Amino acid sequence: MAKTLDKVNVVTVGVGWMGGIIAAECAKAGMKVRGLERGKPRGTADYQMIHDEYRYAIRYELMQDLSKETITFRNHRKMRALPMRQLGSFLLGENLGGSGTHWNGHTFRFLPYDFQIKTMTEQKYGKNKLSSDYLLQDWGVTYDELEPYFDKFEKTTGISGENTNPFAGKRSNDFPTPPMKRTPILKKFETAASSMGYHPYMLPSANLSQAYENPDGEAINACQYCGFCERFGCEYGAKTSPEITVVPTAMKTGNFDVTFHANVVEVLKSGNKVTGVRYVDTQSGEEFIQPADVVVLTSYVMNNAKLLMVSNIGEQYNPDTGRGTLGKNYGYQILPGVTGFFDEQMNVFMGAGALGMTIDDFNGDSFDHSDLDFIHGASISITQTGYRPIQTNPVPPDVPAWGPEFKKASIENYTRMLSIGGQGASMPHKENFMSLDPDYRDAYGVPLLQLTYNFTEQDRNMHKYLTDRIAEIMKEMGAKTVVPGNPISDYDIVPYQTTHNTGGTIMGADPANSVVNPYLQHWDAENLFVVGAGNFPHNGGYNPTGTIGALAYRAAEAIQKYSKTGGSLV
Repeated sequence: MAKTLDKVNVVTVGVGWMGGIIAAECAKAGMKVRGLERGKPRGTADYQMIHDEYRYAIRYELMQDLSKETITFRNHRKMRALPMRQLGSFLLGENLGGSGTHWNGHTFRFLPYDFQIKTMTEQKYGKNKLSSDYLLQDWGVTYDELEPYFDKFEKTTGISGENTNPFAGKRSNDFPTPPMKRTPILKKFETAASSMGYHPYMLPSANLSQAYENPDGEAINACQYCGFCERFGCEYGAKTSPEITVVPTAMKTGNFDVTFHANVVEVLKSGNKVTGVRYVDTQSGEEFIQPADVVVLTSYVMNNAKLLMVSNIGEQYNPDTGRGTLGKNYGYQILPGVTGFFDEQMNVFMGAGALGMTIDDFNGDSFDHSDLDFIHGASISITQTGYRPIQTNPVPPDVPAWGPEFKKASIENYTRMLSIGGQGASMPHKENFMSLDPDYRDAYGVPLLQLTYNFTEQDRNMHKYLTDRIAEIMKEMGAKTVVPGNPISDYDIVPYQTTHNTGGTIMGADPANSVVNPYLQHWDAENLFVVGAGNFPHNGGYNPTGTIGALAYRAAEAIQKYSKTGGSLV
């Protein structure tokens, strides 16, 4: 039998960025908070001598163990869904900090257009711009309403950037720290993009340009440009992560503790409230019930949705009838890109995860879509992340993929190749959703999450258009050979793309088309909050972390209000 523990005010399921933010804000307000983390503790001391590309970038040392829990995948409903046996298309984090440990640090704010995409698209282009198969909807919150929380997240994380993007929403304050170095590679992109009439700006970065102390007194160090960010922890404490900011802040209050190796398998519900969660100790196999006044799901997109499904909280989305909201609007990203080969050598070895330059001239509704067969677009960036030798073997398309010619060309082009990529927005489609798999279960006897997803006509049209625009920039930069990425057909879950999954627990102003309200409070359980990128009704043209962080701060404020008043916050 499960052992029942003492009740706490707030329990978070997962202790990454979202769990850390909720914990810090609620603990500072005097609430007793417990974080349940199925992984282990870790910090900067654990990242010493971590520059092992094979162990961390290839073998995924910091990522989720798929032998215990995974997802099943299919492109469409007539296809048999099979388990994802090895991480590929996306890399799910585990242990303290979650994906916030191994991220690159790109920290954007979604555009004002994103939050009111249905209203703004229909006002400008009419109601038939996209077919009814696309489930476009507003978020229930505007950019202006969210702006103070963007500001708070950026101050907590010390984001380095410059306020020169003409397409961005208005800011109440400048970035906390100056932008990163404008390297010769970035200047090459800047010169080319500017000469074409575009508006390049330094990418907002959580790899800090200088040492910084945040409003909670946490110290973040200056980036060393070592080139080991994505898939790695930062031993310098210079890549802002939950372990060096919000988690220590929560701990210092004396009102927060973390239970490690705690895998939550069920949210317990009674009437219009939840009473706590049930979890399994992954080391001993013992079961525990953690009662709480407020339960906050702060794990990754897929696990948040799965927990609601196995706990029978909310109505599962049905693509045949269109009824139900849980699992609806799964979104990913569209990644147009171009490789360029140059005559001159460049320093591609040094870098940082978010050392880059971006244009938004083809993002959101920054350009006219009247004669185009898609909406939205992508941020287009060049990043200097530090080419690592196992994963980086650049050769022109006429070179064999193996043998002496490949080796010679790879060595020759290692310092003579650059890439420009776009992060394209993914529009929700009625056939892209999450559900429970009827056949497969995880190591704890819980059904696996089933992902049904494929690229759509909107995605393919946008990918082609943006690939052509990126190729023009690369040519202007002086590449002797320009190699556009291949057109997309069906989505393939095997090669890495991005860890920017969204949807499934979407937010909105109406319970008929959303799982949670604009404060991320569940419509069917007033003391249950669900926080993460799963709240996004569609994916945007940026990395999601900055927008998730803003939503989390707003939700933390709402949780404190709920603890005093109770009831629905809308």
